[in-house]
Amino acid sequence: MIPNRAPSPVEKLALAVVHQPERATPAPAGAREDALRFLLQTAADAGVTVVATRPDGDGERLLGQAWPFPSPFRVTVRTVSIEEGVDRVEARARRSLERMGLPRGDTLLASRASDLVGAEGRALWDRMQALKDRGLFRRIGFCATVEDGPALLARRFQPDVVQLPCSLLDQRVHRTGVLDEIASLGVDLHGSSVFAGGLLFMSGDALPPEMAHHAPQLSRIRRRLAEARVDPMQATLAYTLSLPQVSAVIASAASAAEIRAVLAAAHAPAPALDWEKLQLEHPAAGAAGLRARISSAA
Repeated sequence: MIPNRAPSPVEKLALAVVHQPERATPAPAGAREDALRFLLQTAADAGVTVVATRPDGDGERLLGQAWPFPSPFRVTVRTVSIEEGVDRVEARARRSLERMGLPRGDTLLASRASDLVGAEGRALWDRMQALKDRGLFRRIGFCATVEDGPALLARRFQPDVVQLPCSLLDQRVHRTGVLDEIASLGVDLHGSSVFAGGLLFMSGDALPPEMAHHAPQLSRIRRRLAEARVDPMQATLAYTLSLPQVSAVIASAASAAEIRAVLAAAHAPAPALDWEKLQLEHPAAGAAGLRARISSAA
């Protein structure tokens, strides 16, 4: 069993703002900006201090217009693909800060581990290190999955931060010892995809095709939680927040109402559950399709 989470779970919560229209109530542009300000202020008032961003669409610019003042947030920025060239990666990282109105960011993450193992991987890392040395980012690191061999990459590049998918349904980074191995190197670990694309909140008919074969398992997991009188969101956050190796648990939210629900679930008493029995038996099956779905939604 995993030890109970820290007394103040919000200290480990990080926010990824979802800008997709399907997750937000339709509204005029001005109202959307006000809603984003309210979302960020709600998170700030609750003590959330980390915001994870992506260089997609108009999200960075919208955040730049909506930060509370003074902003309490440490911002994590992700690179664009190395396929665009190292110069473009650096220029876009700088542009991310400009779009958000920030003189510097907290963390710059290589978006894909595959960018670091390719022919230009070392050049990419050296360019990220140079941005850190110039004071534009306090820390650098990379995003990876369990299939990428993140512990080996961490030993090779010695990052400050590694971001890994980690959820109640897919506990592999915990069960295989990957979290322990990376944490032993003094690396900060951020858990992403903690809601696993919302699978626990979907009925069997609503599951994406690549995950449909998991419907019976998901039904059994939901039934176990219902019998224990534990909400799926509460269980999901309790599991990830209780992992001692993970310093930041990134939860996505599209509105102040959603972040309030996340905060309420995080503050709920930690349930006495056998976490190991609440994971999918073969989470790797369909993981690639699920990651693509999560990437497009959060």
